[in-house]
Amino acid sequence: MIRLHSFSIEFHVRFYHAYDNYMTYAFPHDELKPLTKGFTNSLSELGNLKLENLPQEYSGSALTLIESLSSLVVFGNHSEFEKAVLWLSENLTFDVDARVNLFECNIRVLGGLVSAHILATDSANRLVQGTYKNQLLHLAGDLGRRFLPAFSTPTGLPYAWVNLKHGVMENETTETSTSGCGSLILEMGALSRLTGDTTFESAALNALHKLWGMRSSLNLLGTTLDVETGRWIEYSSGIGAGVDSFYEYLFKAHILFGKEEYWQMFQSAYVAVQKYFRHGPWYHEADMRNGKATYWQLTSLQAFWPGLQVMVGDISAANSSHREFFSVWKKFGVIPERYLLDHQMLHPTEKYYPLRPELAESTFYLYQATKDPWYIEVGEAMVNSLNRYAKVEGGFASIRDVTTMELEDHQHSFFLAEMCKYLYLLFDDSFLLSQNYIFTTEAHPLPVQSEWHERLPDAYIPTNWTYLKSREPTRRASAMSLRMCPETLLSMRQKEQPAESVCHIPDARIDHICFSDDDCGVDSTTCRRRSCSIAGYCGLWLFT
Repeated sequence: MIRLHSFSIEFHVRFYHAYDNYMTYAFPHDELKPLTKGFTNSLSELGNLKLENLPQEYSGSALTLIESLSSLVVFGNHSEFEKAVLWLSENLTFDVDARVNLFECNIRVLGGLVSAHILATDSANRLVQGTYKNQLLHLAGDLGRRFLPAFSTPTGLPYAWVNLKHGVMENETTETSTSGCGSLILEMGALSRLTGDTTFESAALNALHKLWGMRSSLNLLGTTLDVETGRWIEYSSGIGAGVDSFYEYLFKAHILFGKEEYWQMFQSAYVAVQKYFRHGPWYHEADMRNGKATYWQLTSLQAFWPGLQVMVGDISAANSSHREFFSVWKKFGVIPERYLLDHQMLHPTEKYYPLRPELAESTFYLYQATKDPWYIEVGEAMVNSLNRYAKVEGGFASIRDVTTMELEDHQHSFFLAEMCKYLYLLFDDSFLLSQNYIFTTEAHPLPVQSEWHERLPDAYIPTNWTYLKSREPTRRASAMSLRMCPETLLSMRQKEQPAESVCHIPDARIDHICFSDDDCGVDSTTCRRRSCSIAGYCGLWLFT
């Protein structure tokens, strides 16, 4: 307990080292340059690798402050939260000539404002008493309305880029990502529930429906597509960049809004991932059309996956993958952006580490589920690495090359929104006591509340504390279909062989003898249906 407390205090200090330097040297601009103690107006650059069409007059929207709002509440600094809310209420405007990435602006700015509004109006927190009159919600509504022109396409799939003042620019690119179309529902859905204006949720849901309709017969989706034609541009896909938060938002939308269709989509998508992308503890990429492997690589964004697996109850698989990600972290001191699994080497041009939080996120969820002290040791190792390699006098700097630990003059806003929050909660989760929150992909908390549900889900796992209706489950069903963790399923089937993963359905007999295919289950590793051989044994005979 003393050990946890000391690390929570230490990371409390680290958060304010990043936050105070931002407020001193960069505020009200978007992000801090920690090496030169300067700033960048980077909201219009997020996701824009070519840095085209950058506005000349745009001078920032206090992006890092918006991203820090929910972190301030988690850290218990109500006075600084109130001060920030009042400043934004009086000074922030979105009537600016700035072309922004819809996905990035949605998860960072809209999500930050919606979450902070909920926290500011939560009577249990006693925040901004008497001075807050829904100003953040008004700002969020204004921003949401500025998003809507992006959805005016023949398909309903949104453009990746939209100008906050002028809408979609002439000759705007029609290429976007799966995440860019399918990861808008939490923030825009919450905005609709708070304002009573269904336009935002309808636009996001329509795009999600269209995207899901573009999946292959294998229930796989590609990475990039054209919003005007509805055609895929890149067929190779995985669980990393361009598609990662799509899977995350399907599950979390089911928890937040209680819609059964989100669960059905997620269940199909998850089983397809386990079947076609998984290779032992690793996840390669594959062609959505035939499931054949394309790229054997680890990317730092994939490290969110174990955390999602914890939430759906697949703890064994989550632990296995998490340990492999952490082995790469230990090898380099941080986790590189891209690591080639087939060659066991770094990608030659993507050796950087921009302070990404996904491994810390999964570590937090796994510790919440298991209380295994090993995950505390992982968190300590991550804190020590950040202190050793990224901490500078002016904040925390990104790492340009993990082989030399050369630094980049950039402190991303998500470092304060995600990395600091997840590592602090790993050591001190008192913020979560008696609360049920879903964290967005940017770690902004949204409360799970019955009034937002069309109907309550039969079961949900906010941080893997499972609630189940008292009913006898179907005898031979997977943990996935029953929405419970394999360990729970096993305890309810004490005389049967264990369920090893969420898609696993054990064979009818422990000795695997069968009389028909009906006696055979679903393989735990490949998620493929087993069949009965001529000799009378269950196996993957059709696939050998």
